[in-house]
Amino acid sequence: GPSMGLFSGSRPATLGFSAGRFAEGGWRPNWVSSTVPASDAKHHVAPLAFEGDAARAWVALIAAVEARPRATVVTRAPGYLHAEFASAGMGFVDDVEFALDAAAGVIHVKSAARLGIRDFNVNRDRVEGFRAIFFPPVK
Repeated sequence: GPSMGLFSGSRPATLGFSAGRFAEGGWRPNWVSSTVPASDAKHHVAPLAFEGDAARAWVALIAAVEARPRATVVTRAPGYLHAEFASAGMGFVDDVEFALDAAAGVIHVKSAARLGIRDFNVNRDRVEGFRAIFFPPVK
């Protein structure tokens, strides 16, 4: 799991999914969320869409998270998952949250750096990596 070193930061108190939303992440450009308005291009990312059985999609997502290097699942609840991802080298920690909306056929996601201002698109790229699991590129 993530080594909690100098650059790990503190776990945010604002984690969780309530009333169909994750907590806002502030002005810094180091986070993305599928529950902010699409007009917020800096922070908005589409949710992870899936087809078919929601429970199967959720299990696949959990397996994908657990398979990632330097990822630790912190909270696993029905329809909600919080994991910490540590960067190689410096050990910066990002908090990644997922929430299942079975009726809409999507998994909402928020990926946020704990420290710094910019994340060099690491969080957006991480979300897009998970999206590729559900809709892999056609070869």
